[in-house]
Amino acid sequence: MKLTPGSIAPALVARTILGQSVRIPSDGTPYLHLQFRRFAGCPVCNFHLRTMSLRQPEIAAAGVRQIVFFHSSPEEMLEYQAQLPFDCIADPTKRYYRAYGVETSWRAVLHPGVFWSGLRWVLSTGRFYRKAENGILGLPADFLIDARGRVVACKYGQHADDHWEVDDLLKRVGDAVAPPVSSAQRPGTVG
Repeated sequence: MKLTPGSIAPALVARTILGQSVRIPSDGTPYLHLQFRRFAGCPVCNFHLRTMSLRQPEIAAAGVRQIVFFHSSPEEMLEYQAQLPFDCIADPTKRYYRAYGVETSWRAVLHPGVFWSGLRWVLSTGRFYRKAENGILGLPADFLIDARGRVVACKYGQHADDHWEVDDLLKRVGDAVAPPVSSAQRPGTVG
């Protein structure tokens, strides 16, 4: 089931690929930006996250903590995502993907923008993935969640390169009214 603005986001507790505990909704952060990406070596995903990481100070200054999910193993993710300045979570069984209604589709790879975005990553880094854990058909999704766990805005991508850019995220934060931050854990946590 897909979430919509105003929905209560599924609460969860997970471990990052670096072993840190992450709680959703977040303790002490006005907003969470959850990104559901594809497999760890995905050139489209990695090019996008490189752009996000370059503007991370601006995103953090807006009160946003970023958490990125991949449907890959922690070992595979450490090769590609360990250097990113935000929390990255391995979900090879796609438990969190299902909880947030994130799907797969052949459309993921059929859009012309997917090829060009992936090519930019390969040309800028000289890297290409060796395997696509859990397949290449994953679709991205973005969720902006407030401190109470309410979905402020969300986007379910139609293809692999269909996601919020930094300016899209910051606009949604600017349009939202942040609730008071609470450290109380809600019932029904996935973890």
